Formats: sequence, structure tokens, C-alpha cells
Amino acid sequence: MSHVEDFLTAEEEAEVVDAIVQAERNTSGEIRVHLEATTKMEPYLRAQEIFRLLKMDNTKEDNGVLIYVAVEDKKFAVCGDKGIHMAVPEDFWDSTKDIMQSHFQKGQFKQGLVAGILKAGQELKTHFPWQQDDTNELSNEISKG
Repeated sequence: MSHVEDFLTAEEEAEVVDAIVQAERNTSGEIRVHLEATTKMEPYLRAQEIFRLLKMDNTKEDNGVLIYVAVEDKKFAVCGDKGIHMAVPEDFWDSTKDIMQSHFQKGQFKQGLVAGILKAGQELKTHFPWQQDDTNELSNEISKG
């Protein structure tokens, strides 16, 4: 089994997906998690590439957030679409990464992902509140590459 498959148990994956559902409940924003073994690119640049590959740049309000993890490299990045960049405070991305990093350093990967997802969801709720006609534009499942 690969490191990507070992990164989270099936139960932990379900908890991460549940966190995405919970975070998106009050916002039109979209949150995804992508795991892969390794990358030769700087993690943020790879996250931007995956963001486009997952078609996260096609949301109605440009409000997708991707949490990217290169499991074997022990590196991660959080990136968002242009609608979010224009709305969130300047320190939002670093504060989200810091929360996740504090869990990751203790080997608490599921908890770090959940904390990052819920923090992103709170910020998205502030700037992109859920509307009556909102639909879930992107899968909540963890993508793997």
C-alpha cells in the first residue's frame, strides 16, 4: 500500500469528508482536499496546478479552497480562488496553515485537515454565506494522485 493510502484510515477519511460537508453547510464556498505521494514542485505551485486540474477554478463565485498534501515529502499548501483572495484578511492563509501545522507536527494528520477545513469554512461563511439557490459545485471526496 502506498503512503497516500496509509495517510488516513477509511474512518479518518470519512471524518475529513464530514468536516467538508459541515464547513460547506453555511457557505457557497467549496473546499477540497488532495493527497499525493510526492511533488518535485514547490507545494503551493503544485496546489495551484491541482486546483486547475480539479476544475476548482470553475465555481460560480470563484470561491474554492484546496488543501494539498504531498504525504512523503511532508509538505502541504492551502490555496484559494481569486474571489476568496479578494475577500479574506491578508493573514488568513498563514493562520490556516499554522493551525494545520501544529497538528501535523504531532502526527495528527486527520485533526490538522479537519481544523484547516473548519477554519476555511468559517471564513467562507463570512464572505460567501449560503444562499437558497446554492448547490454543491464540487465533490467533497478526498482526491488522490
